[in-house]
Amino acid sequence: QVQLVESGGGLAQAGDSLRLSCAASGRTSLSYAMGWFRQAPGKEREFVAAINYWTGGSIRYADSVKGRFTISRDNAKNTVYLQMNSLKPEDTAVYYCAARRSPIMSQERESYDYWGQGTQVTVAS
Repeated sequence: QVQLVESGGGLAQAGDSLRLSCAASGRTSLSYAMGWFRQAPGKEREFVAAINYWTGGSIRYADSVKGRFTISRDNAKNTVYLQMNSLKPEDTAVYYCAARRSPIMSQERESYDYWGQGTQVTVAS
């Protein structure tokens, strides 16, 4: 079992930056790919970014955040990050961290096995 705890959300102005963190605990000795997803009110939870277990491995971004968001991980700290720059009001959502029982990342929500509780990001115009 793996527990995930997100932090770093909050209120930002358009154009600002925020950095989300996701700390993993539990069976962190296994090789998990990690992903970030978000869910806006009244919408489905959608893919944001994902990263393989191995540092320097594959990374994927949703088109809507490409060039503005950066996912990274520190396996020694069991932590994954999402650096969000040039924030827009449409980035407003609850952001969720997810872990997959595979070292290979996926953009599919259903392929993730563990989820955090989420952290709210609100971007004002």
